[in-house]
Amino acid sequence: MKHLFIFGTRPEAIKMAPLIKEFQKDDTQKVVVCVTGQHREMLDQVLSFFDIKPDYDLNLMSDNQTLYDVTAKALLGLKPILDKEKPNNIFVQGDTTTAFVGALAGFYEKINVSHIEAGLRSHNIYSPFPEEGNRKLVGHLANIHFAPTKRAVQNLKLEGITHNVHQVGNTVIDALLLGLDIIKNRGEATFEKYFENIDFSKRIILITGHRRESFGPPFESMCKAMKEIALKYSDVQLIYPMHMNPNIRDTVNSILKGIENVKLIEPLSYPYLIWLMSKSYFVLTDSGGIQEEAPTLGKPVLVMREVTERQEGVEAGTAKLVGSNFDNIVKECKRLLDNETYYQSMANAINPYGDGTTSLQILKLMKDNN
Repeated sequence: MKHLFIFGTRPEAIKMAPLIKEFQKDDTQKVVVCVTGQHREMLDQVLSFFDIKPDYDLNLMSDNQTLYDVTAKALLGLKPILDKEKPNNIFVQGDTTTAFVGALAGFYEKINVSHIEAGLRSHNIYSPFPEEGNRKLVGHLANIHFAPTKRAVQNLKLEGITHNVHQVGNTVIDALLLGLDIIKNRGEATFEKYFENIDFSKRIILITGHRRESFGPPFESMCKAMKEIALKYSDVQLIYPMHMNPNIRDTVNSILKGIENVKLIEPLSYPYLIWLMSKSYFVLTDSGGIQEEAPTLGKPVLVMREVTERQEGVEAGTAKLVGSNFDNIVKECKRLLDNETYYQSMANAINPYGDGTTSLQILKLMKDNN
C-alpha cells in the first residue's frame, strides 16, 4: 500500500507526524509525504522536531494570500504528484484548505481518501471560518473516516455518512506524548533557559488567542478580562505567545503591555508550547488542538469561543466554554484560582480524545481492510 500524506499547516503536521512515524515503521506500507506550505516557518519547525522529510513541497505560501490563492495553487500543484506517485490512498487531516483540496484532488483521480479527525462539527458554517465548511466538504469526499469520538461518529451519521467510519481517538494525543518523550530524551535545559524570565513559583496561565471571528470588540473583551485577572492576582503569571497577525498583536499590546505579571512573548514552536503547557496551572484559549492536548496533562481549559466543535471536552468536564464575554472569563478564571475542589474536578476529568494509541489503530485498520 502506498499512502500519500498531504498537509500544509502546523496543526496538521503535528497531528500527522505520529501517524507518518507509525506507518514508516511497517515494511508493508509505503509512505510519501507532500506539504503544501500553506504555513511556512511554523510548519518547518514541526517537521524538524519530529524529523520528517517531505518528498514534495509545493511551497505555495505568499504574502497576503487568500483562500482562492491557496485552493487554486494547491489543486494545480497536486495533480503532477498524483500522476507520478499513483498512491492507493491519500491521508488528509482536519479542516484546513489543504485538507479540502487534498480530498478534492483524490476525488478527481478516483483515489481512496482517508480523513483523520473526521466528524467534528460546530454546526455553524461560518464559525470557525473556513474550517467548518472545509471539514463538511472533506467528509463527503472521503472514503474512510477516522473519527476521534462518539459524537464525531454521530455527526457523520446525521449527514448520511455511515460506511467505513471508525472511532479511534485523536492523533494529537499521540503527538503530545511523542513530543514530550523527545523533549525528555534531549534534555530540558534548553527549555528552562528559554523561559528563564518566567517565575514558575507562581501559578502560570497559558493564553493562546488568534481566531479571526474574534477580531474587534470580542477580542478586546477577552484581553480586558486577562488584564483584570492579572491585576487581581499577584501570585499568578499570565503568559501570552502572540500570534503574528496585527489584528491580534495591536490589541494585545494596547491592553496588556506593561503589566508586571503579564508576559507577552513571540509565538512558540510546538515543543516549547507543549513544555510550557506542562508547567501551566490552566489554559485560556480559542485553539482547537489545545482543548484536546491540555487535559492529557491535567490542565483545565477555558475556551474563549461562542461555540466549539469539541463539545466532548465540555461534557467530560475537561473544558469550559466561556466565550468572549468579560464577566464570564473573569468569573471562571477566579473560580479555578480560588476553588481547589473545582480545579481538581477539571484537572482530573478523563480526556475524551484518546489515550495515545490512535496512530496504531489507524495502521491496523488500514491493513485489515486491504
